[in-house]
Amino acid sequence: MDRVSAFDEPLKKLLGGATAKVMAEHLDLHTVGDLLHHYPRRYEERGKLTALADLPLDEHVTVVAQVADARIMMFNNGKGKRLEVTLTDGSGRLQLVFFGHGVHKPHKELLPGRRAMFAGKVSVFNRKMQLAHPTYQLLDATDADEATEAVDAFAGKLLPIYPACKQLDSWRIAKAVDTVLPSARDAVDPLPPSLREGRGFTPLPEALLKIHRPQTKADIAEARDRLKWDEAFVLQVALARRRYADTQLPAVARIPAHGGLLDAFDAKLPFTLTEGQEKVSKEIFDDLATEHPMHRLLQGEVGSGKTLVALRAMLTVVDAGGQAAMLAPTEVLAQQHHRSITEMMGELAEGGMLGGSDLGTKVVLLTGSMGTAARRQALLDLVTGEAGIVIGTHALIEDKVQFHDLGLVVVDEQHRFGVEQRDALRSKGKQPPHLLVMTATPIPRTVAMTVFGDLETSVLDQLPAGRSPIASHVVPAKDKPHFLTRAWERVREEVENGHQAYVVCPRIGDDADDESEKKKGKKQPPPEDDGDKRPPLAVLEIAEQLTEGALVGLRIAVLHGRMNPDDKDDVMRRFAAGQVDVLVATTVIEVGVNVPNATAMVIMDADRFGVSQLHQLRGRVGRGSAAGLCLLVSEAHEASPARARLSSVAATLDGFELSRIDLEQRREGDVLGQAQSGVRSSLRMLTVIDDEEVIAAAREEAVAVVAVDPELTDLPELRTALDALLDKEREEYLDKG
Repeated sequence: MDRVSAFDEPLKKLLGGATAKVMAEHLDLHTVGDLLHHYPRRYEERGKLTALADLPLDEHVTVVAQVADARIMMFNNGKGKRLEVTLTDGSGRLQLVFFGHGVHKPHKELLPGRRAMFAGKVSVFNRKMQLAHPTYQLLDATDADEATEAVDAFAGKLLPIYPACKQLDSWRIAKAVDTVLPSARDAVDPLPPSLREGRGFTPLPEALLKIHRPQTKADIAEARDRLKWDEAFVLQVALARRRYADTQLPAVARIPAHGGLLDAFDAKLPFTLTEGQEKVSKEIFDDLATEHPMHRLLQGEVGSGKTLVALRAMLTVVDAGGQAAMLAPTEVLAQQHHRSITEMMGELAEGGMLGGSDLGTKVVLLTGSMGTAARRQALLDLVTGEAGIVIGTHALIEDKVQFHDLGLVVVDEQHRFGVEQRDALRSKGKQPPHLLVMTATPIPRTVAMTVFGDLETSVLDQLPAGRSPIASHVVPAKDKPHFLTRAWERVREEVENGHQAYVVCPRIGDDADDESEKKKGKKQPPPEDDGDKRPPLAVLEIAEQLTEGALVGLRIAVLHGRMNPDDKDDVMRRFAAGQVDVLVATTVIEVGVNVPNATAMVIMDADRFGVSQLHQLRGRVGRGSAAGLCLLVSEAHEASPARARLSSVAATLDGFELSRIDLEQRREGDVLGQAQSGVRSSLRMLTVIDDEEVIAAAREEAVAVVAVDPELTDLPELRTALDALLDKEREEYLDKG
């Protein structure tokens, strides 16, 4: 068997069909190489008991513990039988429960004093942690054969605990790994020899043996160091090659014209730019002036003035004779951007119109729901070059849309766009246009280097003058209902002081809402550790309750994604004009909505939202001179992870800090973004949060390698690893970045 194909061998050849099927369906492992890269999550030491006190709820766990007692209980008038076993490990206790015919074997085997490994899903029953029907393996069996088998199966002092699933326990995975482990000798080493020797790394076959079957803790550390480097380096090489290829593409340099549109715009700004805005604008202008396409990520805190920076870049391109397109993820946001940009530009946005400026240009809006006449006019303005700036949704990508000379594409809220959509818009230029990607979700530096490694990064971290701080509080609606009553009183007080408020709910709440959830096969997640399985709170229900109850007499309107676009726009206009006191909405208001007079936000079922989403939503208040207030309403249990998450959001306004917390809590398995690439993660050992130094060093090495040998002609092993890591789909994903 040649060196490459040993890793490509299908698992069903070696493990049998049933096991291979479970591995493919539930763990996404298909080949010998996949299984060898399925690393243990942690290691148990023989004789050392797992801390039962720290078990995570709703996770599949493996524990080593001792039986404290076991008893058979009868129920249903003696017709039903269950076995209850209590485990202990010195740190805590855990209940096991077996029912029906499943009680006989464990009743004979799980006697007080016996030790075993148990695997199952942690649940809560009667306020106690329990495993129902766990699988188990005795570790100190009295029967000599059993004892030998148990010892043989877990030879060595360190027992690897693998990421497992309900259908396949950790120790069954360990046995499967034993079967394929001899193939580790055939591992193709991707690191160039000079790099491997220079950094003193363990050879790859040895690292794989040590990670799966370590003799000592030093073995584990050594193997991890090596395997992290492989992942970081191969990925950074892929990104470095992408950046290198981009520098080879031609683009039209767009150099700002003196006394043009940009100068006229800057002269009428009622404030001075922050230092950060000046610095980032310079980085962008320098990129635009080169003859290969800019690829820049602009990340900034909520409300740091990214739109202004992007607009100045667009005006520069218009000054230089080109056109700029801004792509927004939703119609509400496209309309909002169009409105705020035309307001900022004033008469400069009325080029060719009566009363417009001679220097001006046309700023057009293009969305899928526009009327035929308006759409036809917008398309005409684009093809003739009359419109220098277009703002739209993915309607901009359609075949019919043609530009006179597209010079810059600005993508807002990158994470909501598939890369294909970005690519389709970029192909509209005669030559590749410059690309500016904006996100208000702050991304830790290492994640930016990994996920957006083909983009240069600019960061806006100062808030413009005049922005107010936002106070955030968790409102525990279940434990302390009077807190919720007080929350509505606070909203009323804000309105009485001449301000406005948002109320955000996770669901719309009409019949179509529930039907579409059913169609998608989505079950609404129950609140964590809560017996009550109610669906998430809905906009239409909450709006009705508030109108008749806590906020009676106030002007309340609703906004959600299934409304007619004209109605949505009408509601937003009325809210912006102060004709609505309280806007009850879904997350359609999450990005870009700018109403400085809105000072309060109540987020219902806040535990149903992610950390960065809550931070985004909160950024809609405190945009004027009055202080902002954000109330996170939750029925989650005080000790639950959901409440811990909400407390961390309430505790800091630093988006970068929150994005770290978010990643740590989500245990980012796939920083390449499943949604973006549709393929499984390549990162198994590397954690982008903890391995900042590895990623930064790997990036430097990768840039050096690619600069000398862009095609990797002299490094066939690295090419092979690249092909294996970046299967075709992910290669395309990176290509389109």
